[in-house]
Amino acid sequence: MPEINVEPGSAGIGRQELSLLELNNRIRGVVNDAFPGTCWVRAEMSDVRTNASSGHCYLEFIEKNPVTGQLVARARGSIWAKTFRMLKPYFEMETGQLFASGLKVLVKVSVEFHELYGYSLTVLDIDPAYTMGDMLRRRMEIIRQLKEEGVFALNKELPFPVLPKRIAVITSPTAAGYEDFLNQLANNRSGYPFYTKLFPALMQGERTEESVIAALDRIYNYLDYFDVVVIIRGGGATSDLNSFDSYLLAANCAQFPLPVITGIGHERDDTILDMVAHTRMKTPTAVAEFLIGRMDAAAVALEGLQQEVSELAAGILLKQKNYLQLLGARLPVVAVNRIERNRSYLQMVDNKLPVSASALLSRRRSSLGTMQMQLQNRVTARLAEGSRFIQLTEQFIKMASPDYVLKRGYSLTLKDGKIIKHATGLTSGDELTTRFMDGEVKSIVEK
Repeated sequence: MPEINVEPGSAGIGRQELSLLELNNRIRGVVNDAFPGTCWVRAEMSDVRTNASSGHCYLEFIEKNPVTGQLVARARGSIWAKTFRMLKPYFEMETGQLFASGLKVLVKVSVEFHELYGYSLTVLDIDPAYTMGDMLRRRMEIIRQLKEEGVFALNKELPFPVLPKRIAVITSPTAAGYEDFLNQLANNRSGYPFYTKLFPALMQGERTEESVIAALDRIYNYLDYFDVVVIIRGGGATSDLNSFDSYLLAANCAQFPLPVITGIGHERDDTILDMVAHTRMKTPTAVAEFLIGRMDAAAVALEGLQQEVSELAAGILLKQKNYLQLLGARLPVVAVNRIERNRSYLQMVDNKLPVSASALLSRRRSSLGTMQMQLQNRVTARLAEGSRFIQLTEQFIKMASPDYVLKRGYSLTLKDGKIIKHATGLTSGDELTTRFMDGEVKSIVEK
């Protein structure tokens, strides 16, 4: 490419001028010379979108500083429809991830520069192994972080309830797996009662993480009403499982105070949510069978206890039966011995009875004489005390009588036959009766 010299103040003399099209054509030539074929590029996909009418996929490739996270490079990319129809399902089948923004990929591209549209990369192939390696590194980093924080095995260490009857279910209300789960519990062969409460959540898509965490938060407010938490998901694409490899969701589940059982419906490797849950089952139906099995185990244990109690009771009854038989065999001899001892005792009592009775009668006779004298003295004293009390009462009654009061020079004023105690109760015109020792007088209140 020839060198272009521009000297200040030359007023166009000796300088080379290019149109924008000419400049872009030269850049295109340089790019074609530098990248005549294809190359493999490591980058992160961003702004992935598909044109509904053409089927072409348009996206951006970016690279960030691993320390600061700042954007350091960006390139526009495209995958033509014919390539995209084969590349997308192949990538998702191999990685188990949706072909979406945020994934780190290794892509085979042709580098192009168009005069009108500028610099771009056209994707021709993709290596899923690179993305799987990055996903595995991310999973291992989350697992390592959970273990370092000491929460990875917390939920597994919770004691599992003996009778897991009250179940909080986190799933989509329209999921087929939810109906299978309920039917399996309701139609269990032993007729165990199960009580379920649905806490709806999204089980696929970008909002799965926050939706399931929100459901766990709602259950936390009613901990005393439930024995276990079940997170189930029926069917669906394997690529939707990346939402269950979330650090926040795994941390919430690992630290939840009730045992968590997962049945996300896949046969492949466990998700991180499966790893931190108390129990991992493959499908919603398998979760139901597990809960029924726990009830069966409790029933078997109860039957064993009943058998032990029955055997223990039978042993006690047999022991008591043998004891009673032995006692029955010895009873006649014991009874005869006891009768002989009692006969000897009665004979001795019979010999002592006349003397003892005479002595007892003498003591009682002496005691009765003493009691008679004491009773006479007490009666005399009580009669004298009663007579004195009657005299004092009679004197008190006489002194309290109206006649006695009148004799002492007092008078009584009455209105309508009732004694007047206060002047404030009288009004002009009232007729009063005043009683003296020797008679009564009538008077009218004037003032």
